[in-house]
Amino acid sequence: QVQLVESGGGLVQAGGSLRLTCAASGRTFSSYAMGWFRRAPGNEREFVATIGRTGASSYYEDSVKGRFTVSRDDAKNTVYLQMSSLNPEDTATYYCAARAFYPSRSPHDYTFWGQGTQVTVSS
Repeated sequence: QVQLVESGGGLVQAGGSLRLTCAASGRTFSSYAMGWFRRAPGNEREFVATIGRTGASSYYEDSVKGRFTVSRDDAKNTVYLQMSSLNPEDTATYYCAARAFYPSRSPHDYTFWGQGTQVTVSS
C-alpha cells in the first residue's frame, strides 16, 4: 500500500514557475514508477510526466517538454515536478500516481493516487 500526498500548487502568473511535491508513504517507494497527471475542468485526466524506479528514464507529454522536469528522491520517498514557463493552459488539478516497476503514460496502469493539488496560471 502506498499513500501519496501532493503539495506545492497555487496561483502563478503566466511565465512563472512552481514545483510540485508528492510525498509517499511506505518502505517500498523505490519499487514504484511514478507519474504526474492533470485534469482541467471539463477535460479528461491527461498524462504529464512519468519517471522510472531508478530515475534514469523519464517521459513527458509533448506540450510540457522542455518546460517541466520530473525527478525523485528515494531517500525522502518524494517525487517532484518542476514546472516553468507556465501558461494558462497548464491550469488544472495535478495528481501524482504510483505503479509497480515500469513507467507508463496511461492513467489506467497506475494503482495508487494522491488527492491532487490545484495549479492556476493567470494570464
